[in-house]
Amino acid sequence: ETLQRIVSTLVNKNDEIHNFIDMLNHTISNVQVNSSNAISELDEEFDGLYSVLHEMKGSMANTIQQEEARKIQALQDQLSQCSHALESSEELLEIAVQSLDIKNPAKLLEVENIEQMGVRRIVTVASAFRLSLKPKVSDSMAHLMVDFTLEKRMLQAVKFLPVPKAPEIDVAACLVADNCITVSWRMPEEDPRIDHFVLEYRKTNFDGLPRLKGEQHWEVIDYIKATQYTLSGLKFDTKYMNLRVQACNKAVAGEYSDPITLETKAFLFSLDSTSSHPNLKVEDTYVEWDPTGGKGQEKIKGKENKNSNAASPKRATNSPRASARGSRDRFAGESYTVLGDTAVESGQHYWEVRAQKDCKSYSVGVTYRNPGKFDQLGKTNSSWCIHINNWLQTTFSAKHNNKAKTLDIPVPDRIGVYCDFDGGQLSFYNANSKALLHSFRTKFTQPLLPGFMIWCGGLTVSTGLQVPSAVKTLQKSENGLSGSTSSLNNVA
Repeated sequence: ETLQRIVSTLVNKNDEIHNFIDMLNHTISNVQVNSSNAISELDEEFDGLYSVLHEMKGSMANTIQQEEARKIQALQDQLSQCSHALESSEELLEIAVQSLDIKNPAKLLEVENIEQMGVRRIVTVASAFRLSLKPKVSDSMAHLMVDFTLEKRMLQAVKFLPVPKAPEIDVAACLVADNCITVSWRMPEEDPRIDHFVLEYRKTNFDGLPRLKGEQHWEVIDYIKATQYTLSGLKFDTKYMNLRVQACNKAVAGEYSDPITLETKAFLFSLDSTSSHPNLKVEDTYVEWDPTGGKGQEKIKGKENKNSNAASPKRATNSPRASARGSRDRFAGESYTVLGDTAVESGQHYWEVRAQKDCKSYSVGVTYRNPGKFDQLGKTNSSWCIHINNWLQTTFSAKHNNKAKTLDIPVPDRIGVYCDFDGGQLSFYNANSKALLHSFRTKFTQPLLPGFMIWCGGLTVSTGLQVPSAVKTLQKSENGLSGSTSSLNNVA
C-alpha cells in the first residue's frame, strides 16, 4: 500500500511536470510572438518618426530654396540697373572725347550744339551716377542654419514606455445615491504620460473582495479622461458592487487598482401572479386589467386541475412567492388586486408606479400579509393606499380603515412610495418632482406587502430603487409634521 501511494504520488507529480512543461513551452511561444509584435510596433514608431523628420527636412529645404531665389532675384535686378548705367556713361564718354579732338572752327559751332546735347544727356542720366554700389542683399545664409543638439539629446533619451502604476480608489470620496455610483481615484504619483483610465464594475451579493466562483463578468467603461466617473441609470438588484480602475498610456495598460466593494442594497420585488385577481394579467413588473382573458384562463386552469387533480407549481406552498402570501386564496369579487412577492420587514424602502393614461381606477399602497380575498386596499385596518378614480371625473384620495381623505392636488403620472417600516411611516410622492402627496404615520406590527389595485388599464412598477436623496431630505423636514388626519392614522 505504501508503494502504491508512492507510485500514485509520482504519477501525479509526473502529470504536473508534464503540464508545467507544456505551459513553459506555450509561454516561450508567446514570448516569441509578443517580441515579434513589439519589434513590429517599434518599426512602426520609428517609421513614423522618420516620416516626421523627412517632412520637416523637406519643409526647411524649401524655405532655404525660397530665400536663395529671393536674394538672387534682388541681386540680378541690381546688376541690370548697373549695366544700363554703365552703357549710358560709355556713350557720353565717347562724345566728350570726340569733341576734344575737333580743331576746325567751322565745326566747332556744330560741336557746341552737340556738347549742349551731351550736357542735356548727362543731365538725363545723372541718376545713374547716384546708384548704390553696395549689394542690396548679403550672400550669407547663416540665418537658416539649424542646431539639433538638444533634439539629439532628447532622442538619445528615448526609452521604452513605462507601465503605469495602479490607481488608488478614494473610498471616502465614492458616493452611492439616487441609483448612481460616483467613483473617485488618484494616481500614487504624477504621471504625465497617462492618456486615459478604464473603470470596471460587476454586481455581487458578497460583502468584501470578489469571489471567483459564481461572479458576474466585469462591465467595462473605457477612455475616461478624468479621475472620477458616475455610473447612472443602474438597477440595484444586488446588494453590492465591485469596482476597479486601471490607468493607460498610449501603448500599454497598467495594473488594476485594489477592487473595492460598495453597498448598493435596494428593495427589489416582482408582482405575485398567484395572488392576483383572475381578471388581471400579471407579468414581473406589469399588471393589466383584462376581464375576458382572465376568466378564460381561470376556466382553463379549472379544467387542468380537474383532469390532473394536482396542485399548480406556482401555488405550491414551498415556493418563495407562496411562502410570502401564506395559504391565502387569490383575490376575487371587485378586489382587482395583486401583491408584491417580497415583504418589507425592516428598514427604509422605495418603489415607483406608473399608470397608463386610460386607467379608470387604481390604488397603490401596502397591506399586511394574508388579506381576505374580497378585501380592497385602504378599506381595512391592515392596509394603506392612495386611490385615483378617473371614472366620470378625477378624484384623488388617501385611504385607510375604510376612511378616505381627499387630496386636492394634481395626480402625477408617476407615484413614488416610501416605506419606513421601523419609523412607522408610509409616504407617497410625485416621483418626478419629489413633492409630498400624503403620509401615513403608524406602528407597523406585521410585515408589509406592496399592493396594487387596477381597473380598466395597466400599471408598471419600478423596483430595485434606492431611496432618493430628495426624499431623504424631505423626511427630515417632514418629521414632526403629519400629512394625514387623525382619522387616517393608526398610531399605537
